[in-house]
Amino acid sequence: MVDFLKFKECFAGSDCFSLNQIRNIYPDFKYGNIASWCREGLLVPIRRGWYSFPECISYVDIVRRMANVIYSPSYVSLHYTLCFYEMIPEAVATITSVTTLKPCKFSNRFGTFAYHAVKPSLFFGYEPLVGRDGKGFFMATPEKALLDLLYLYPFYKTEQDMIDLRLDEDFMEDDFNMERFDGYVERVGDATLKERVDTLKRAYGL
Repeated sequence: MVDFLKFKECFAGSDCFSLNQIRNIYPDFKYGNIASWCREGLLVPIRRGWYSFPECISYVDIVRRMANVIYSPSYVSLHYTLCFYEMIPEAVATITSVTTLKPCKFSNRFGTFAYHAVKPSLFFGYEPLVGRDGKGFFMATPEKALLDLLYLYPFYKTEQDMIDLRLDEDFMEDDFNMERFDGYVERVGDATLKERVDTLKRAYGL
C-alpha cells in the first residue's frame, strides 16, 4: 500500500487531483488506497475519479479553480459570475459554469458545481483571473456572463423578465462594456438572442 504521507507530499500543491494523475506517479496504484483514505477522512471525493484533501475546503477561491479542473473545458459564468461582479443582488451558492461537454452537476463538501452546455462556437468570452491566493482560474467577462444567461435561459423574454434580473444599474452604466457586449452578440449571430438583448437594453435604458 502506498504511504499516505509520501502521497500527500506529491500532491500537496494541488487543489484536486485525478486517479489518472495519481497513476502517472504510482503506476501500480490500487483504487483500494483511495477508498480507504476516503473512509478515514484523509481524502475528500469531488466527483468520480477526482479527489482533494479536507484542509483544502478552507482555501480561498478554490471552488472557482476546482470548477475549471474537474470538468474541462469549462469556465465559470452565468449567475455565479454576475454575483462575483455584484451585477445582481442575490448571493449565489452554486458554482455555475459553461462547457462544450454535456450538461452535468456535482455536489460535494466543497459545494455544488453546475455545468451548462454550449456549442464550441460559443465557447469564448472568458479570461484568466488571479484569486486572492495568487492562483488563477477562468471566468467569463461580465458581458459574456450576461450573454450566456440570455442564451441559456430563453424564458427571459419580456422587459419585465429583464427587470426581474435586477441588474445593478450603476454597474451597467459605469462598468459594463457595451461595445464588447455588442461584439459578442454579433459573433454569436443568433437573431432570437439579439431580440432578447434588445429587450434587455430597452428595459434598462441602455
